[in-house]
Amino acid sequence: MARFRKFHPLPSSPVALVLAAAFGLSCGKAPQAATAPLRVEVATAVQQDVPVVHEWIGTVDGFVNAEIRPQVEGYLLKQAYREGFPVKRGQLLFQIDPRQFEAAAEQAKAAVARDQAMLDKTVLDVDRYTPLAAEKAISQQELDNALAARNQAQAELDAAKAAYDKAKLNVEWTRVLSPIDGIAGMAKAQVGDLVNGQTNMTTVSTVDPVKVFFNANEQEYMGWAQAWSAKGGGKGSLELVLSDGTVFPHKGDPFMTDRNVDLKTGTIMLAGVFPNPDHLLRPGQYAKVRASLGLERGAILVPLRAVWEMQGRPQVAVVGADNKVEIRPVATGTHAGPLVVIEQGLRPRDRVVVEGVQKVTPGLLVDPVPAAKQAAAG
Repeated sequence: MARFRKFHPLPSSPVALVLAAAFGLSCGKAPQAATAPLRVEVATAVQQDVPVVHEWIGTVDGFVNAEIRPQVEGYLLKQAYREGFPVKRGQLLFQIDPRQFEAAAEQAKAAVARDQAMLDKTVLDVDRYTPLAAEKAISQQELDNALAARNQAQAELDAAKAAYDKAKLNVEWTRVLSPIDGIAGMAKAQVGDLVNGQTNMTTVSTVDPVKVFFNANEQEYMGWAQAWSAKGGGKGSLELVLSDGTVFPHKGDPFMTDRNVDLKTGTIMLAGVFPNPDHLLRPGQYAKVRASLGLERGAILVPLRAVWEMQGRPQVAVVGADNKVEIRPVATGTHAGPLVVIEQGLRPRDRVVVEGVQKVTPGLLVDPVPAAKQAAAG
């Protein structure tokens, strides 16, 4: 028969009681200190009239771009201009070897002298045969032959003179001149090259004024065209914003509207013309063309930095009267300097977060303080 030992609990010791009490306290929840609300900077949505301004990416081009191609074939002897510098109309750009053309001109000149002598002889024959034919001393056939020979000699002389003029013109064409005032580009033909009418030697562009081409959609074009009509043609209505963000000091005028809307892109090509007295603008530069299309009454504006995008939709963080954050989608419009027009989603006097946006979440309690710039402006 199995025997079991009886278990007797150990008497509680003071140390055990202390440990048990400490363990029990550690398992309980300690009271937490309340955290302070997140401090954010807010700006108040304001309502005012703002100009409706549109911007388009434009490309600068010369008002006239002349490709310099020779009229005759020959070897290039000299480049007579500095690349990238202004040239005048009629200024020598290139010199082609003229010797073969000068020889051809001398030959054509000799042909003119020969045919002139032949014409002089036939004229004398006609003068001599005319009275003899009247007296029946010679036949009428002989007079007719003399007249035909004179007319033929006259035609040959005219052809020789035309060939001589063409030969002299070829000699002149060995001097390749600038057809316009402008800036001459890099030389594409080098000394020693054999050039002909297919050779693009360089390009001369008129850069004062310049044209700037840009594309606008149909709605923008219609608004712009109406603004033109209201302003009597839109003279001085265009601004140019350069790639470094500065505004070009000279305003431009509308110059050209293409005849059709591109069916693939739904845009129409437009062009403005800008004075460029300092030659700062050069063909091929990119710049933004800016135009005012009127005035938007009672627009709601907030700082541009208060708006961010989530999945392609603009949003703002609005601080309510209870200082809690609401993330609200909005529809944005035109820009007015550092401000942006909010077309939908905000009311006047709404407070939006401009600093600390990345830290706020919906329903978060915040401590709003006025943004420094807006407070200073107020």
